[in-house]
Amino acid sequence: MSTGTPHTPETAAIAAGPPLAEEPGLGTLTLPGFLREVTGAYAARTALISPEEGSSWSYTDLWERSHEVARALRACGVGKDSRVGVLMTNRAEWLAAVFGTALAGGVAVALSTFSTQPELDHLLRISGVSVLLFERRVARTDFGEVLTGLEPQLGTAAPGTVASTSYPFLRHLAVVGDPLPGTAIESWPDFLARGKETDPALITAAAETVQPSDTAVLFFSSGSTSKPKGIRSAHRGVTIQMWRFARMFGFGPDDEVRCWTANGFFWSGNFGQALGATLAAGGTLVLQSLFDAEAALELMQSERVTFPVSWPHQQAQLQGAPNWESVDLSSLRFVDRDLPLATHPTIETDWTEPGHAYGNTETFTITTCFPACTPEETIAGSSGVPLPGNTIKIADPLTGATLNRGDHGEIYVKGPTLMLGYLGTPLDETLDDDGYFHTGDGGYLDEAGRLYWKGRLTDIIKTGGANVSPLEVDEVLAGYPGVKIGRTVGVAHETLGEMVVACVVPHTGQVLDAAAIRDHLRAQLASYKVPREILFFTEDDLALTGSSKIKSADLRTLAARRLAAE
Repeated sequence: MSTGTPHTPETAAIAAGPPLAEEPGLGTLTLPGFLREVTGAYAARTALISPEEGSSWSYTDLWERSHEVARALRACGVGKDSRVGVLMTNRAEWLAAVFGTALAGGVAVALSTFSTQPELDHLLRISGVSVLLFERRVARTDFGEVLTGLEPQLGTAAPGTVASTSYPFLRHLAVVGDPLPGTAIESWPDFLARGKETDPALITAAAETVQPSDTAVLFFSSGSTSKPKGIRSAHRGVTIQMWRFARMFGFGPDDEVRCWTANGFFWSGNFGQALGATLAAGGTLVLQSLFDAEAALELMQSERVTFPVSWPHQQAQLQGAPNWESVDLSSLRFVDRDLPLATHPTIETDWTEPGHAYGNTETFTITTCFPACTPEETIAGSSGVPLPGNTIKIADPLTGATLNRGDHGEIYVKGPTLMLGYLGTPLDETLDDDGYFHTGDGGYLDEAGRLYWKGRLTDIIKTGGANVSPLEVDEVLAGYPGVKIGRTVGVAHETLGEMVVACVVPHTGQVLDAAAIRDHLRAQLASYKVPREILFFTEDDLALTGSSKIKSADLRTLAARRLAAE
C-alpha cells in the first residue's frame, strides 16, 4: 500500500531498462527473418529430434518443411494476416506449421491441446481461423471426433468446401496422424500436396513483405474474465524474446545446447524460453509430446540433453520416477543448482538460471530479469530489473497515482514486446493514456530499480506455470445439480505454486460426491483447470468470510485451514 508520501522524480516508483537499440544479440525481428537467419547460420546442424514420431530435422530441413507448409497454405488462400490455427503437441509439424504460416504472411493461432470441446468451440469462434492444422489424437482426446462433433458438416463435406455458420471463416482443415477419409479434413500428405504447384518465389516474396510491426501470433491467456482472451503479438515482440532468451541464458553457438521440453509451445513462455533460446543459439530441440517422467529421464540420457525446461511439479515427478536412480544425467549442464533435478547423483552444477524474472503473456513473457549466474546479492530476492526498452511503474490500484520506491501497489508495464491488443477489445480500453498495461499483479520497486512481485491483485490462480480463471471454473461448477454455491480459489502448493480448490455449498438435503463433481468439470475444462480438491461447506461456514459477497482472500484462508486439518 502507498505510504501517502508525495513522490519526486528521484523517488517515484518508475524504472526503465536501457534503450532497446543498446541490447546485444538481437537479430532479424520477424519470424521469417529469424528462421532465415538461424537456418543460414546452422544449416547442417540438427534443429529438432522427435523420437516418438521418428523425426530428426536439420536446420535446412526445418527451412524446407516450413516452406512446404507455406506453399500449401498459399494454395488454400492464406495471405496477409490470414489466421491459421495450430492445434498440436510439441512435434516437428508444429514448428513447420507456425514458421510456415509466418512465411506465407499469415498469423499463427496457437491452440492448447488441453482444450475440451466447449473450450475449443470458443477458441475457434473468437480466433476466426481460416485454416486449422491439428493433431488427430492427443492422450485420450480424438480431435477428429471433437471437431466433427462441433460442426457435423465436417463429417460430410469434401475437403476445401467447408461453409460453416458456426465458424464462418474456416475453409480448410488438415490432420497430422490417422486420416479421416470421407470428411472435409485432409490428411497431412494431401494438404502438403496442395502446394506443389505454388511457385516458391511467391513465398519468398510474401515473407519479404512481413514487417516487425505486423501481427505474428495469437496466443490465449485466462485473464480477469471467465473465458480465455486472445492476445495478438507482433513479430518484433516475439523475436526480441527469442533472441533475448538465448542471451539471458548465456547460450552461444559453441554451447551445443540440447533442450528437452514436454511443455506445449502454445504457452508463450515455452515458445520463447525453450524454442526461441535453443534455435537462436543453433541448438537442438528434443521434443516430448506429453510429459511422462520416466520417458523424459530416458530421453535426457539417450539424447545427451544439456538444457531441460520443466515446471516445478514436473521436477518433483522426475525425482519420483522409478528410473531416477538408474539414469545417467551427467550431460545436463544448464540446470539450476537449487532445483530438484540438480540433486541427481550424476549431476554436478553450480549454474543458476535467469529464473528471477517477471512477465505476462501480454508482454510475450519476460519484462524484468537477471541473466544466468547473477550473484544472489545482486538479485536480492527480486524478480529482476527492467529489460531493454521496458518501463515498470508501481501505481495505486484504485487511483492510478504513481507511488514511491518501496511502496506496494499494482505493476504497470510497457515496452517493445507489449501485445498489439486483445481480440475484440479496443487498445484504448486495455492501455492507459501513457501506454501502460495494468497487469493486475502487486509488487514494488526498490531503490536499485529491482522489481519485487508479491502476488496477484486479481483472483487468477497460477498453477504449474498456467493461469486459471476461477470464474471459468465457477461457471461450469454452477451447472452441476445440487450445487448452491461454488467458488474456486488457489491455495499455496509446494510444487505447483498454487493448487486449484473448489469450495462448494450443497443445496439443503443434497449429498454431493467430490469425484462426480470433478468428472463433470473434467468433461468441460482442460485438466489443469480441474480442482485437485473439492471442499464442502455450509453457508454458516462461509459467513466466516465476513459478508454474503464472499471474499476470495478469506475463502482461500478458510480452504487452506480445512486442507491442513484434513
